[in-house]
Amino acid sequence: MTEPVAKPMVLVVMGVSGCGKTTVAAILSGRLNWPFEEGDALHPQSNIDKMHAGHPLTDEDRAPWLEKVADWVDACLDAGENGLITCSALKRAYRDVINRRGAGVTFVYLAGSRDVIAARLTARHGHFMPPTLLDSQFAALEEPTPDEPAVRVDVGPAPSAIAQTIIQTLGLTSATGNKDSQ
Repeated sequence: MTEPVAKPMVLVVMGVSGCGKTTVAAILSGRLNWPFEEGDALHPQSNIDKMHAGHPLTDEDRAPWLEKVADWVDACLDAGENGLITCSALKRAYRDVINRRGAGVTFVYLAGSRDVIAARLTARHGHFMPPTLLDSQFAALEEPTPDEPAVRVDVGPAPSAIAQTIIQTLGLTSATGNKDSQ
């Protein structure tokens, strides 16, 4: 018998721009009936303007945004609710801000090759992040290490299959969003 996961639990769906964070998180939210926040919506307008102009964000640019992401995570945990949020969370230091409590957060790293993700970015329309910034995202990326609460999932399969892999890997039930207790 496996132990049920301590509730609440927040999944941070992370990775470079174009890896499928929003799509996969939306599918997970629907299957698990967990609230979902699009992390990009928490960016200050100055960050959106900077990226739209083709300039990568600095650590200083990201700091207030990461605090908002962490605040959302904390609000879920404080309310005793599970949740899903998207956030690139490219560096360990960023993930440490988001997981400042040290418990209740699991990072779901959507990993893919530069070529696969570049093709997706090129096909995407209506997003403020231009494909020209992909190289800066890969340059900044520090993949999660074994000592972090993270799982790595390949972005090759269809988004629905990726979501199912996440549910199975974490032992979540589609009906309740809780860990299997069998």
